[in-house]
Amino acid sequence: MPELLIELFSEEIPARMQKKAAADFERLVCDGLKDANLSFDTARAFAAPRRLALAVDGLPDRQPDLREEKKGPKVGAPEQAIAGFLKSAGLDSLDQCEQRDTPKGAVWFAVVEKAGVDTKDVLPSVVADAILKMPWPKSMRVANSMFRWVRPLHSILAVFDGKGLAGSIDLNPGMLAFSHETRGHRFLAPDTFAVSGFNDYVAKLRAAKVILDAEDRKRLIRADLVEAAEQDGLALHDDPGLLDEVAGLVEWPCVLIGKIDDDFMSLPPEVLTTSMRAHQKYFRLNKEGEAGEMADCFAVVANTEASDGGKAIIAGNERVLRARLSDAKFFWDQDRATKLEDSLPDLEKIVFHARLGTVAERAKRMESLAVSLCEHIDGADPKQVARAAVLAKADLVSGMVGEFPELQGLMGRYYALDQGEDAAVADAIAEHYSPAGPNDACPTAPVSVAVALAEKIDTLAGFWAIDEKPTGSKDPFALRRAALGIIRLVLENGHRVPLKQAFADQLKQFNAGEPEQIADDLLAFFADRLKVHLKEEGISHDLIQSVYALGGEDDLVRLVARVDALKAFLDSEDGANLLTAYKRAANILRIEEKKDGCAYDGAVDAALFALDEEKSLASTLDTIEASVQDRLAEEDFEAAMLDMATLRGPVDGFFEAVTVNADNRDVRRNRLNLLSRIRTVMNRVADFGLIES
Repeated sequence: MPELLIELFSEEIPARMQKKAAADFERLVCDGLKDANLSFDTARAFAAPRRLALAVDGLPDRQPDLREEKKGPKVGAPEQAIAGFLKSAGLDSLDQCEQRDTPKGAVWFAVVEKAGVDTKDVLPSVVADAILKMPWPKSMRVANSMFRWVRPLHSILAVFDGKGLAGSIDLNPGMLAFSHETRGHRFLAPDTFAVSGFNDYVAKLRAAKVILDAEDRKRLIRADLVEAAEQDGLALHDDPGLLDEVAGLVEWPCVLIGKIDDDFMSLPPEVLTTSMRAHQKYFRLNKEGEAGEMADCFAVVANTEASDGGKAIIAGNERVLRARLSDAKFFWDQDRATKLEDSLPDLEKIVFHARLGTVAERAKRMESLAVSLCEHIDGADPKQVARAAVLAKADLVSGMVGEFPELQGLMGRYYALDQGEDAAVADAIAEHYSPAGPNDACPTAPVSVAVALAEKIDTLAGFWAIDEKPTGSKDPFALRRAALGIIRLVLENGHRVPLKQAFADQLKQFNAGEPEQIADDLLAFFADRLKVHLKEEGISHDLIQSVYALGGEDDLVRLVARVDALKAFLDSEDGANLLTAYKRAANILRIEEKKDGCAYDGAVDAALFALDEEKSLASTLDTIEASVQDRLAEEDFEAAMLDMATLRGPVDGFFEAVTVNADNRDVRRNRLNLLSRIRTVMNRVADFGLIES
């Protein structure tokens, strides 16, 4: 079946926009095809620095014929209603309509038959409409044109079934006509050439020094980087983000290796890497070995083949890098001349948030909170924690962090070590922002954990105090990330931190009204974040909610231990059957309590037992209640669950032998109270009513 090929050829499209632009163009064209009643098999979108391309396979030669029926008013309806119906159906008179009998009487029906049109006559408007609707994050106008595009659009290739499509878009003023021609690499193959289909297009582009598929470019770049590094006895430093970006900057990648001047190798490797990466898109190379020590070389991906083997390109890039690193070295030397503590007054000039004070005030709050957390973090030295918290934000006023904000914290560590601070203090300065995401390493050193927790708790308490909470998909202050960071710090290190008290104490520093109530709201937010975190470990949200619903639990380590024990219990046969029995008992109670208008939660009278099964269940409940309470107090949740499992037999026996709604009123009430005891005892472990079957 026929194939449609479209290429939008322009000046360089920003690398960060290419992937989404290709997806948007595919979506717009495919939606247009569906609206035009044109089916297709597959659609594939591609992006390169100067072009977006789309290949659609399996299109028909012609639209199918359409038959549409539209129900109108009743026969004999007012003329105004008839006229409106005819207009909506695109008809001139009732002679073109049919009368049909319906249960409500005779009704007019319009039957419109529309013959299909050749696909080649439909496609131009579909393509033009998609181009004009492209949702660029940023766009521009060229000269006097009112047409907006991410960069100047030069040509539109549109080929259907091997032939060029006749069409154009309005540049206002002027028109840009479709053609069946494109061009290759800007310098290596700038001449135009005609194409007849997608395979021909890809082959001729490669011959013209353009690799269309971004994934193909990435694979080639990575392979060439590894090979070039190995030839010099080096190893490529893995950087997927930079690889993605560079693949969007070059059409014909050529890898070259340059040298870093020895004068700059005294700079921290992170400074060298960030400077090369951020400004020049160079790849870091390491010396061979497990340590991954940075080599005095870099790799650059050029977008052209050089007749001199790349010598001039390398020399030019080395010259540019030399200037960049000279700036970095200046900042490095200048920053080290000022002690971190001498920079603290400058933090008073930086506003953290208009309603939450300056960074200097934030550092003082962090110091107080971090020290108070030490009693819950084994091995955390209060003096070291206080020192680290005070200095944690000092590097924000350094020249290096001003140039490279992504190095905040890390530069503080280097400056602290250079000025003779304790290694634990320096590491805590570097790690206090961590973990910043799911792939970020979580600090484990006690001093680092204390300061990192204080930083995140202060953030959450502050924004909750001014009622700036995340809403829907909006979270401008990354509060969800901060909560997940606290969860990881606590759980991965096993620290027993009373979060509610920590939040309440910190909220008081913001003069927040009702700090205890706000802290409860924060804990509810944490329960939601904990569901997200544990979902990756295969723990369903209802188990967390069933434990959290018991109230008063702010120790995440204890909460998760209880959830784990509950999950293991419910995964067993006894646990699954007991859950079923619980729900049966709860359902009976709910129905009878609603019918009778009272709660059956009174004491059970053993004198009213008529059957052994009642006695057995009551006795087991008494034994288990005391045992479970002891187990929970000892935090032996697995043992508590094993005790619960002994309920299965008596509960099963009760339901098999006992009629709850007995004729005798007192016996009935007693049996309902006994069912209520099942609910009460089991709910000491978790709210089983919230667990999904």
